[in-house]
Amino acid sequence: MEQDPLTLKRWIAESIHIVFFGGAGVSTESNIPDFRSPDGLYSQSHHFPYPPEVMLSASFFYAHPQEFFQYYFAKLIYADAQPNAAHYALARLEQSGKLKAVITQNVDGLHQLAGSQNVLELHGSAQRNYCLNCGTQYNLTFLLESAPAVPHCLDCGGIVRPDIVLYEEALPQEVLRSADKAVRNADLLIVGGTSLVVYPAASLVDQFRGRRLVLINKEATDYDGRADLIIHEPIGQVLSAVV
Repeated sequence: MEQDPLTLKRWIAESIHIVFFGGAGVSTESNIPDFRSPDGLYSQSHHFPYPPEVMLSASFFYAHPQEFFQYYFAKLIYADAQPNAAHYALARLEQSGKLKAVITQNVDGLHQLAGSQNVLELHGSAQRNYCLNCGTQYNLTFLLESAPAVPHCLDCGGIVRPDIVLYEEALPQEVLRSADKAVRNADLLIVGGTSLVVYPAASLVDQFRGRRLVLINKEATDYDGRADLIIHEPIGQVLSAVV
């Protein structure tokens, strides 16, 4: 099995329909913690009474909005975060015409901030928010002005919630279908910064029918045996070197 990043550089040059599928590890170099690494959200000690998967669940949000937003603002929002080398490399690859889609499990909006245009956000975006009562749209700045209190709509007073997929909620089907189509049409699929344990997002890799599958992740994944190339190096370093 190949492990040389220079191989990826050659494969990018030879490919015409590349898709990138990324997870929380793409944004760790922007100082946003991931979920499952030793330094991730699940491993952090905190003063909140429940684990992350409870605090970030739909049922908890509707039952305890005040506590939800306290946790949300403290643990999920990094308003000062900036795109890193991986985000910018992917934006350049899209501008070259080779990269057709970025599929992301992240909600931070950093791919768009770096310049990527075709971004499929499987878990929504913290940059978008809407009133549960009247549907009025709000940006992240509006929410931050309310922090850590529950944000309320200026038009009707309803609660404004983030446009993200909470635990217990289904992925947006239109986005999932678009991601599925993109993966099926790819000749090179680059998967980076994800442990591929969150379903149904991880099952997208099962739809790949192209020539080459590349995994860039610091830790091993259950899909390593299927990959044509595995690189256990920082994703920003790798993508900057090959794009």
